Amino acid sequence: MSEDNVKLGDFGFAGDDHVVPFDVEALDVRGRAVQVGPMLDQILARHAYPEPVSRLLAEVIVLTILLGSSLKFDGKFIVQTRSDGPVDMLVADFSTPGSVRAYARFDEERLAEAVARGEASPEALLGEGVLALTIDQGPYTQRYQGIVQLDGSTLEDVARTYFRQSEQIPTEVRLGVARIVTPGEGAEERWRAGGVLIQFLPSAPERARMADLPGGDGDEDDPGNGHPEDNAWQEALALLDTVEIDELLDPTVGAERLLYRLFHEQGVRVFGGVDVIDNCSCSREKIKSILDGFTAEEIEESTQEGVIRVNCEFCSKEYLFDPKEFEE
Repeated sequence: MSEDNVKLGDFGFAGDDHVVPFDVEALDVRGRAVQVGPMLDQILARHAYPEPVSRLLAEVIVLTILLGSSLKFDGKFIVQTRSDGPVDMLVADFSTPGSVRAYARFDEERLAEAVARGEASPEALLGEGVLALTIDQGPYTQRYQGIVQLDGSTLEDVARTYFRQSEQIPTEVRLGVARIVTPGEGAEERWRAGGVLIQFLPSAPERARMADLPGGDGDEDDPGNGHPEDNAWQEALALLDTVEIDELLDPTVGAERLLYRLFHEQGVRVFGGVDVIDNCSCSREKIKSILDGFTAEEIEESTQEGVIRVNCEFCSKEYLFDPKEFEE
């Protein structure tokens, strides 16, 4: 089959940097899968982060894509950490329909010391703090924000906690990140990442009342509660648990092939998704509007060699302003 004739649902249709929504009707499971390659590599290469920082930020980017791509309105989904570890801040945001940007802040000396001690796991680099997940629907609307404690758990665990506490939706997520050599001319190591998120959204009343689900009204200590045994969610978890990290990253596997391998016996259906791109929302106008609020003293302090220089932390683009623009 030629690439020009590949259709929705065919293996290889999604490719890199494309979110694939899917559902498994027999299990009342819905979810999204994604593999990110060039987009992720562009973001990380721009900042030349140390490898442990790049790996951690890549996980946050994939998690943000999986969560943000569920928005049904024009808006932004932001994931941000604030913690006491060597990597004290990570920020990634997803703007509909598919723009992604991200950056990390870290202490070089503390990071080097942590790596030397062999404490370079994502949990150790983050330390303790909070992870905030914010939905922003734009001007004149109130932001919705959920806060989860960072206590040495993995980002996957943090995502599960968020949905259990804030959304009361049984949710499971798998993330994978690595530098791999892609085939082709000029082969070199590039960053790739992938992830799958599944949620249990039962329509049948008996499934919604299962005792082991958040908000369920069944009593698992009462064998006579009248609800039939149903292990649909446990089956979905067991299947997702078979996914290897390599499968999340391998471009020859692809999202559709992975979903088919996982759920073909139950029947999996994929839908048209969205492309995700490296696209910062900064602009000269936005930055100028911030500088317009500076006092004359602050403008003077920001001026060096007759120019105000502002660098976007996300995309590293530099903006130059003449102090005379703000004399009023």
